[in-house]
Amino acid sequence: MYVQQIPWVANYDENEVPPFVLPDPLKAVDGTPITSTAEWEANRAALLEQFRKIMYGRRLPLPDKVTYKVLHEKKNAVDGTAVMRQIELEFSMNNGRSHKAVMLLFIPSGANGEKPVPVFTGLTFHGNHVISDDPDIIVTGVTGEEFRSFDRTPGAQTRRFPLKEFMERNFALAICSYHDFFPDACAGWKKSILPLFLSDDEFDPRPEDMSAISVWAWGLSRMLDCLETVPEIDASKAAVFGHSRLGKTALWAGAEDTRFKLVCVNDSGCGGAAPNRRLYGETLFCMCRQKEDGFGHYWFTHTMYKDCEAPEKLPIDQHQLIALIAPRAVAVHSATEDQWADPRGEYMSLYNAPPVYALYGKEVLTSAEPPAPEVPVGTDMSYYLREGKHDMVVSDWRCYMDAFDHALKG
Repeated sequence: MYVQQIPWVANYDENEVPPFVLPDPLKAVDGTPITSTAEWEANRAALLEQFRKIMYGRRLPLPDKVTYKVLHEKKNAVDGTAVMRQIELEFSMNNGRSHKAVMLLFIPSGANGEKPVPVFTGLTFHGNHVISDDPDIIVTGVTGEEFRSFDRTPGAQTRRFPLKEFMERNFALAICSYHDFFPDACAGWKKSILPLFLSDDEFDPRPEDMSAISVWAWGLSRMLDCLETVPEIDASKAAVFGHSRLGKTALWAGAEDTRFKLVCVNDSGCGGAAPNRRLYGETLFCMCRQKEDGFGHYWFTHTMYKDCEAPEKLPIDQHQLIALIAPRAVAVHSATEDQWADPRGEYMSLYNAPPVYALYGKEVLTSAEPPAPEVPVGTDMSYYLREGKHDMVVSDWRCYMDAFDHALKG
Protein backbone atom coordinates (compact mmCIF):
# COMPACT_ATOMS: atom_id res chain seq x y z
CA MET A 1 0.00 0.00 0.00
CA TYR A 2 1.21 3.50 -0.85
CA VAL A 3 2.75 5.35 2.11
CA GLN A 4 3.74 9.01 2.11
CA GLN A 5 7.40 9.58 2.79
CA ILE A 6 10.25 12.00 2.11
CA PRO A 7 11.39 12.15 -0.65
CA TRP A 8 7.79 12.21 -1.81
CA VAL A 9 6.67 10.32 -4.91
CA ALA A 10 3.21 10.82 -6.41
CA ASN A 11 0.85 7.86 -6.53
CA TYR A 12 -1.14 7.42 -9.75
CA ASP A 13 -2.33 3.86 -9.12
CA GLU A 14 -5.95 3.56 -7.97
CA ASN A 15 -5.12 0.19 -6.42
CA GLU A 16 -2.54 1.86 -4.17
CA VAL A 17 -4.90 4.47 -2.70
CA PRO A 18 -5.28 3.60 1.01
CA PRO A 19 -8.85 3.02 2.18
CA PHE A 20 -10.49 6.08 3.72
CA VAL A 21 -13.85 7.26 5.01
CA LEU A 22 -15.05 10.82 4.47
CA PRO A 23 -16.62 12.65 7.44
CA ASP A 24 -20.41 12.75 7.42
CA PRO A 25 -21.43 16.18 6.04
CA LEU A 26 -24.65 15.97 8.05
CA LYS A 27 -22.88 15.62 11.38
CA ALA A 28 -22.22 18.81 13.32
CA VAL A 29 -18.81 19.70 14.72
CA ASP A 30 -20.03 18.55 18.14
CA GLY A 31 -21.13 15.21 16.68
CA THR A 32 -24.90 15.74 16.66
CA PRO A 33 -26.85 14.88 13.50
CA ILE A 34 -28.07 17.64 11.19
CA THR A 35 -31.60 17.22 9.83
CA SER A 36 -32.66 20.72 8.74
CA THR A 37 -31.32 23.87 7.12
CA ALA A 38 -31.65 25.64 10.48
CA GLU A 39 -29.38 23.06 12.13
CA TRP A 40 -26.92 23.31 9.24
CA GLU A 41 -26.79 27.09 9.48
CA ALA A 42 -26.26 26.84 13.23
CA ASN A 43 -23.27 24.54 12.61
CA ARG A 44 -21.85 26.51 9.68
CA ALA A 45 -19.74 28.97 11.69
CA ALA A 46 -18.11 26.19 13.71
CA LEU A 47 -17.24 24.23 10.56
CA LEU A 48 -15.78 27.31 8.92
CA GLU A 49 -13.67 27.88 12.01
CA GLN A 50 -12.29 24.34 11.76
CA PHE A 51 -11.18 25.00 8.20
CA ARG A 52 -9.60 28.28 9.31
CA LYS A 53 -7.64 26.73 12.16
CA ILE A 54 -6.50 23.63 10.29
CA MET A 55 -6.05 24.69 6.66
CA TYR A 56 -6.58 28.22 5.45
CA GLY A 57 -5.99 30.58 8.36
CA ARG A 58 -7.95 33.24 10.13
CA ARG A 59 -9.98 35.82 8.31
CA LEU A 60 -8.31 39.19 7.83
CA PRO A 61 -10.11 42.33 9.02
CA LEU A 62 -10.97 45.27 6.83
CA PRO A 63 -8.44 48.08 6.49
CA ASP A 64 -9.16 51.41 8.16
CA LYS A 65 -9.70 53.06 4.78
CA VAL A 66 -10.23 51.96 1.18
CA THR A 67 -10.17 54.24 -1.87
CA TYR A 68 -10.88 53.44 -5.52
CA LYS A 69 -9.30 55.39 -8.36
CA VAL A 70 -9.96 54.88 -12.08
CA LEU A 71 -6.53 54.84 -13.72
CA HIS A 72 -7.69 54.26 -17.27
CA GLU A 73 -10.87 53.71 -19.26
CA LYS A 74 -11.34 52.56 -22.84
CA LYS A 75 -14.86 52.57 -24.31
CA ASN A 76 -14.24 50.50 -27.45
CA ALA A 77 -12.24 47.58 -26.08
CA VAL A 78 -12.54 43.94 -27.24
CA ASP A 79 -13.34 44.91 -30.85
CA GLY A 80 -15.86 47.50 -29.71
CA THR A 81 -17.90 45.13 -27.49
CA ALA A 82 -16.67 46.27 -24.08
CA VAL A 83 -15.74 49.11 -21.82
CA MET A 84 -12.35 48.38 -20.27
CA ARG A 85 -11.65 50.04 -16.95
CA GLN A 86 -8.58 49.80 -14.73
CA ILE A 87 -9.20 50.67 -11.09
CA GLU A 88 -6.61 51.13 -8.36
CA LEU A 89 -7.68 49.72 -4.99
CA GLU A 90 -5.75 51.35 -2.14
CA PHE A 91 -5.99 49.88 1.34
CA SER A 92 -4.62 52.03 4.15
CA MET A 93 -4.35 52.04 7.92
CA ASN A 94 -4.37 54.87 10.43
CA ASN A 95 -0.71 54.14 11.21
CA GLY A 96 0.23 55.25 7.68
CA ARG A 97 0.77 51.84 6.11
CA SER A 98 -0.89 51.22 2.74
CA HIS A 99 -1.07 48.64 -0.02
CA LYS A 100 -2.37 48.83 -3.59
CA ALA A 101 -3.80 46.46 -6.19
CA VAL A 102 -5.10 47.19 -9.69
CA MET A 103 -8.34 45.60 -10.91
CA LEU A 104 -8.98 45.15 -14.62
CA LEU A 105 -12.67 45.26 -15.49
CA PHE A 106 -14.41 44.48 -18.80
CA ILE A 107 -18.07 45.54 -19.03
CA PRO A 108 -20.30 44.57 -21.99
CA SER A 109 -21.25 47.60 -24.07
CA GLY A 110 -23.59 45.94 -26.56
CA ALA A 111 -26.86 47.76 -27.21
CA ASN A 112 -28.88 44.61 -26.49
CA GLY A 113 -27.27 43.97 -23.13
CA GLU A 114 -29.16 44.61 -19.93
CA LYS A 115 -27.59 46.82 -17.27
CA PRO A 116 -26.41 46.38 -14.61
CA VAL A 117 -24.70 43.10 -15.53
CA PRO A 118 -23.54 40.05 -13.58
CA VAL A 119 -19.81 39.65 -13.07
CA PHE A 120 -17.18 36.91 -12.93
CA THR A 121 -14.51 37.76 -10.36
CA GLY A 122 -11.11 36.11 -10.14
CA LEU A 123 -7.35 36.26 -9.80
CA THR A 124 -4.85 35.60 -12.53
CA PHE A 125 -1.30 34.31 -12.58
CA HIS A 126 1.40 36.80 -13.58
CA GLY A 127 -0.58 40.05 -14.05
CA ASN A 128 -3.67 41.60 -15.62
CA HIS A 129 -1.81 42.13 -18.89
CA VAL A 130 -1.66 38.40 -19.73
CA ILE A 131 -5.38 38.04 -20.43
CA SER A 132 -5.46 40.42 -23.42
CA ASP A 133 -2.97 41.84 -25.93
CA ASP A 134 -4.54 45.30 -25.58
CA PRO A 135 -1.50 47.59 -25.27
CA ASP A 136 -3.32 49.89 -22.83
CA ILE A 137 -3.48 47.27 -20.07
CA ILE A 138 -1.15 48.10 -17.20
CA VAL A 139 1.45 45.48 -16.31
CA THR A 140 0.55 44.32 -12.79
CA GLY A 141 1.72 41.66 -10.37
CA VAL A 142 5.34 42.78 -10.57
CA THR A 143 5.85 42.18 -6.82
CA GLY A 144 5.96 38.49 -7.70
CA GLU A 145 8.67 38.94 -10.31
CA GLU A 146 11.52 38.67 -7.82
CA PHE A 147 10.26 35.30 -6.56
CA ARG A 148 9.27 33.24 -9.60
CA SER A 149 9.09 33.23 -13.39
CA PHE A 150 7.00 36.22 -14.44
CA ASP A 151 5.63 36.85 -17.92
CA ARG A 152 5.42 40.49 -18.97
CA THR A 153 4.11 39.56 -22.44
CA PRO A 154 0.72 41.17 -23.19
CA GLY A 155 -1.85 38.50 -24.00
CA ALA A 156 0.31 35.57 -22.89
CA GLN A 157 -2.78 33.73 -21.56
CA THR A 158 -5.53 34.89 -23.91
CA ARG A 159 -6.55 31.24 -24.40
CA ARG A 160 -7.82 31.27 -20.83
CA PHE A 161 -10.04 34.33 -21.23
CA PRO A 162 -12.44 34.42 -24.22
CA LEU A 163 -13.29 38.06 -23.69
CA LYS A 164 -15.59 38.40 -26.69
CA GLU A 165 -17.75 35.50 -25.45
CA PHE A 166 -18.04 37.14 -22.03
CA MET A 167 -19.31 40.29 -23.70
CA GLU A 168 -21.65 38.46 -26.10
CA ARG A 169 -23.26 36.64 -23.17
CA ASN A 170 -23.52 39.88 -21.18
CA PHE A 171 -21.12 38.98 -18.37
CA ALA A 172 -18.60 41.41 -16.98
CA LEU A 173 -15.15 40.14 -16.01
CA ALA A 174 -13.05 41.51 -13.13
CA ILE A 175 -9.53 40.31 -12.40
CA CYS A 176 -6.49 41.16 -10.32
CA SER A 177 -3.05 39.60 -10.16
CA TYR A 178 -2.72 37.27 -7.20
CA HIS A 179 0.77 38.70 -6.63
CA ASP A 180 -0.83 42.05 -5.79
CA PHE A 181 -2.26 40.51 -2.62
CA PHE A 182 0.40 37.91 -1.77
CA PRO A 183 3.42 37.26 -4.03
CA ASP A 184 3.37 33.52 -4.67
CA ALA A 185 6.52 32.51 -2.77
CA CYS A 186 7.68 31.39 0.66
CA ALA A 187 9.28 34.81 1.12
CA GLY A 188 6.15 36.69 0.00
CA TRP A 189 4.78 37.42 3.46
CA LYS A 190 6.25 40.91 3.94
CA LYS A 191 5.39 41.91 0.35
CA SER A 192 1.76 40.93 0.83
CA ILE A 193 -1.22 42.79 2.26
CA LEU A 194 -0.45 41.33 5.70
CA PRO A 195 1.89 44.10 6.96
CA LEU A 196 -1.21 46.30 7.16
CA PHE A 197 -2.47 44.14 9.99
CA LEU A 198 0.58 42.45 11.55
CA SER A 199 3.67 43.77 13.29
CA ASP A 200 7.16 43.08 11.97
CA ASP A 201 7.75 40.61 14.80
CA GLU A 202 4.87 38.42 13.62
CA PHE A 203 6.73 37.58 10.39
CA ASP A 204 9.55 35.73 12.16
CA PRO A 205 9.51 33.08 10.87
CA ARG A 206 5.92 33.31 9.57
CA PRO A 207 2.39 33.95 10.90
CA GLU A 208 1.33 30.48 12.00
CA ASP A 209 -2.41 31.07 11.66
CA MET A 210 -2.31 32.68 8.21
CA SER A 211 -1.84 31.45 4.65
CA ALA A 212 -1.44 32.76 1.13
CA ILE A 213 -4.78 31.21 0.17
CA SER A 214 -6.57 33.13 2.92
CA VAL A 215 -4.99 36.37 1.70
CA TRP A 216 -5.86 35.70 -1.94
CA ALA A 217 -9.45 34.91 -0.92
CA TRP A 218 -9.57 38.14 1.09
CA GLY A 219 -8.48 39.97 -2.07
CA LEU A 220 -11.37 38.47 -4.03
CA SER A 221 -13.82 39.80 -1.45
CA ARG A 222 -12.22 43.24 -1.60
CA MET A 223 -12.61 43.20 -5.38
CA LEU A 224 -16.31 42.50 -4.88
CA ASP A 225 -16.49 45.42 -2.45
CA CYS A 226 -15.21 47.66 -5.24
CA LEU A 227 -17.59 46.17 -7.80
CA GLU A 228 -20.48 47.11 -5.52
CA THR A 229 -19.63 50.74 -6.30
CA VAL A 230 -19.61 50.33 -10.10
CA PRO A 231 -23.00 51.42 -11.54
CA GLU A 232 -22.85 49.09 -14.56
CA ILE A 233 -22.26 46.01 -12.35
CA ASP A 234 -24.90 44.10 -10.38
CA ALA A 235 -22.63 42.89 -7.58
CA SER A 236 -25.49 40.87 -6.09
CA LYS A 237 -24.96 38.64 -9.13
CA ALA A 238 -21.28 37.76 -8.75
CA ALA A 239 -19.41 34.54 -9.46
CA VAL A 240 -15.90 33.73 -8.25
CA PHE A 241 -13.52 31.57 -10.28
CA GLY A 242 -10.02 30.18 -10.08
CA HIS A 243 -7.66 27.68 -11.71
CA SER A 244 -5.16 25.38 -9.95
CA ARG A 245 -3.99 26.95 -6.64
CA LEU A 246 -6.37 29.80 -7.44
CA GLY A 247 -9.10 27.17 -7.76
CA LYS A 248 -8.36 26.24 -4.14
CA THR A 249 -8.60 29.96 -3.40
CA ALA A 250 -11.94 30.40 -5.19
CA LEU A 251 -13.42 27.53 -3.22
CA TRP A 252 -12.30 29.04 0.07
CA ALA A 253 -13.44 32.53 -0.97
CA GLY A 254 -16.85 31.14 -1.90
CA ALA A 255 -17.20 29.42 1.47
CA GLU A 256 -16.15 32.55 3.38
CA ASP A 257 -18.07 35.15 1.38
CA THR A 258 -21.71 34.29 0.77
CA ARG A 259 -22.13 37.20 -1.65
CA PHE A 260 -20.71 34.99 -4.42
CA LYS A 261 -23.70 33.27 -6.03
CA LEU A 262 -21.60 30.78 -8.02
CA VAL A 263 -18.22 29.26 -7.21
CA CYS A 264 -16.23 28.03 -10.23
CA VAL A 265 -13.40 25.65 -9.34
CA ASN A 266 -11.00 24.53 -12.07
CA ASP A 267 -8.34 21.79 -11.76
CA SER A 268 -7.93 22.64 -8.06
CA GLY A 269 -6.66 19.28 -6.78
CA CYS A 270 -5.92 18.47 -3.15
CA GLY A 271 -6.66 21.33 -0.79
CA GLY A 272 -9.25 22.39 -3.36
CA ALA A 273 -12.00 20.09 -4.59
CA ALA A 274 -10.16 16.74 -4.25
CA PRO A 275 -10.36 14.88 -0.90
CA ASN A 276 -7.34 15.30 1.34
CA ARG A 277 -7.70 11.70 2.50
CA ARG A 278 -7.37 10.31 -1.01
CA LEU A 279 -3.62 9.85 -1.56
CA TYR A 280 -3.55 10.24 -5.32
CA GLY A 281 -1.52 12.78 -7.28
CA GLU A 282 -1.13 16.00 -5.32
CA THR A 283 -1.40 15.64 -1.53
CA LEU A 284 -1.26 17.95 1.45
CA PHE A 285 2.00 16.25 2.37
CA CYS A 286 3.75 17.16 -0.87
CA MET A 287 2.53 20.76 -0.79
CA CYS A 288 3.52 21.33 2.82
CA ARG A 289 6.78 19.38 3.05
CA GLN A 290 8.49 19.46 -0.35
CA LYS A 291 9.92 22.95 0.09
CA GLU A 292 12.83 22.37 -2.24
CA ASP A 293 10.46 21.76 -5.13
CA GLY A 294 8.68 25.07 -4.63
CA PHE A 295 5.37 23.60 -3.45
CA GLY A 296 3.06 25.80 -1.51
CA HIS A 297 3.54 24.96 2.13
CA TYR A 298 2.87 28.69 2.66
CA TRP A 299 -0.45 28.27 0.86
CA PHE A 300 -1.78 26.71 4.08
CA THR A 301 -1.41 27.29 7.82
CA HIS A 302 1.49 26.07 9.92
CA THR A 303 -1.03 23.70 11.53
CA MET A 304 -1.43 22.02 8.16
CA TYR A 305 2.36 21.68 7.92
CA LYS A 306 2.25 19.65 11.13
CA ASP A 307 -0.87 17.61 10.30
CA CYS A 308 -0.29 16.79 6.62
CA GLU A 309 1.27 13.39 7.31
CA ALA A 310 -2.06 11.95 8.46
CA PRO A 311 -4.98 13.59 6.60
CA GLU A 312 -7.20 10.67 7.61
CA LYS A 313 -7.07 11.99 11.19
CA LEU A 314 -8.33 15.46 10.28
CA PRO A 315 -11.94 16.19 11.34
CA ILE A 316 -12.63 17.86 7.97
CA ASP A 317 -12.35 17.16 4.26
CA GLN A 318 -13.07 19.02 1.06
CA HIS A 319 -16.62 17.79 0.42
CA GLN A 320 -17.55 19.68 3.59
CA LEU A 321 -15.94 22.81 2.19
CA ILE A 322 -18.08 22.43 -0.94
CA ALA A 323 -21.11 21.93 1.32
CA LEU A 324 -20.36 25.28 2.98
CA ILE A 325 -21.28 26.94 -0.33
CA ALA A 326 -24.86 25.60 -0.15
CA PRO A 327 -27.42 26.66 -1.17
CA ARG A 328 -25.44 28.71 -3.70
CA ALA A 329 -24.27 27.09 -6.92
CA VAL A 330 -20.91 25.36 -7.36
CA ALA A 331 -19.23 24.18 -10.58
CA VAL A 332 -16.21 21.86 -10.39
CA HIS A 333 -14.09 21.20 -13.50
CA SER A 334 -11.32 18.68 -14.15
CA ALA A 335 -9.15 17.61 -17.10
CA THR A 336 -8.50 14.08 -18.33
CA GLU A 337 -4.70 14.45 -18.48
CA ASP A 338 -4.44 16.33 -15.20
CA GLN A 339 -4.04 13.32 -12.92
CA TRP A 340 -2.00 15.47 -10.53
CA ALA A 341 -5.23 17.30 -9.63
CA ASP A 342 -7.09 13.94 -9.32
CA PRO A 343 -10.22 14.32 -11.49
CA ARG A 344 -11.90 11.30 -9.89
CA GLY A 345 -11.27 12.74 -6.44
CA GLU A 346 -12.61 16.16 -7.44
CA TYR A 347 -15.84 14.53 -8.59
CA MET A 348 -15.92 12.41 -5.42
CA SER A 349 -15.99 15.48 -3.19
CA LEU A 350 -18.75 17.06 -5.24
CA TYR A 351 -20.75 13.84 -5.13
CA ASN A 352 -20.40 13.60 -1.34
CA ALA A 353 -21.60 17.16 -0.64
CA PRO A 354 -25.23 16.72 -1.88
CA PRO A 355 -26.77 15.79 1.50
CA VAL A 356 -26.41 19.44 2.51
CA TYR A 357 -27.65 20.75 -0.85
CA ALA A 358 -30.63 18.41 -0.61
CA LEU A 359 -31.63 20.06 2.67
CA TYR A 360 -32.20 23.22 0.65
CA GLY A 361 -34.12 21.41 -2.07
CA LYS A 362 -31.36 21.84 -4.64
CA GLU A 363 -30.71 19.51 -7.55
CA VAL A 364 -27.84 17.20 -6.66
CA LEU A 365 -25.59 14.68 -8.37
CA THR A 366 -26.87 11.12 -8.14
CA SER A 367 -24.20 9.02 -9.86
CA ALA A 368 -21.18 7.88 -7.86
CA GLU A 369 -19.25 7.54 -11.11
CA PRO A 370 -17.99 10.67 -12.86
CA PRO A 371 -19.34 11.40 -16.35
CA ALA A 372 -17.51 10.72 -19.58
CA PRO A 373 -15.20 13.45 -20.89
CA GLU A 374 -16.88 16.43 -22.56
CA VAL A 375 -20.27 15.60 -21.00
CA PRO A 376 -21.15 18.30 -18.44
CA VAL A 377 -23.61 17.20 -15.74
CA GLY A 378 -25.64 18.90 -13.04
CA THR A 379 -27.14 22.33 -12.45
CA ASP A 380 -26.98 23.63 -8.87
CA MET A 381 -23.99 21.33 -8.45
CA SER A 382 -22.28 20.84 -11.80
CA TYR A 383 -19.24 18.93 -13.02
CA TYR A 384 -17.33 18.95 -16.28
CA LEU A 385 -14.43 16.69 -17.27
CA ARG A 386 -12.59 18.30 -20.16
CA GLU A 387 -10.26 16.51 -22.54
CA GLY A 388 -6.74 17.82 -22.15
CA LYS A 389 -4.15 19.04 -19.69
CA HIS A 390 -3.96 21.28 -16.63
CA ASP A 391 -5.38 24.48 -18.08
CA MET A 392 -8.45 26.69 -18.31
CA VAL A 393 -9.89 27.08 -21.79
CA VAL A 394 -12.96 28.22 -23.73
CA SER A 395 -14.99 25.05 -23.13
CA ASP A 396 -14.55 25.51 -19.37
CA TRP A 397 -15.90 29.03 -19.63
CA ARG A 398 -18.91 28.00 -21.70
CA CYS A 399 -19.90 25.54 -18.98
CA TYR A 400 -19.30 28.13 -16.25
CA MET A 401 -21.44 30.65 -18.11
CA ASP A 402 -24.21 28.08 -18.45
CA ALA A 403 -23.97 27.36 -14.73
CA PHE A 404 -24.12 31.10 -13.99
CA ASP A 405 -27.20 31.51 -16.18
CA HIS A 406 -28.88 28.71 -14.22
CA ALA A 407 -27.85 30.17 -10.88
CA LEU A 408 -29.20 33.59 -11.80
CA LYS A 409 -32.52 32.11 -12.86
CA GLY A 410 -32.70 30.23 -9.57
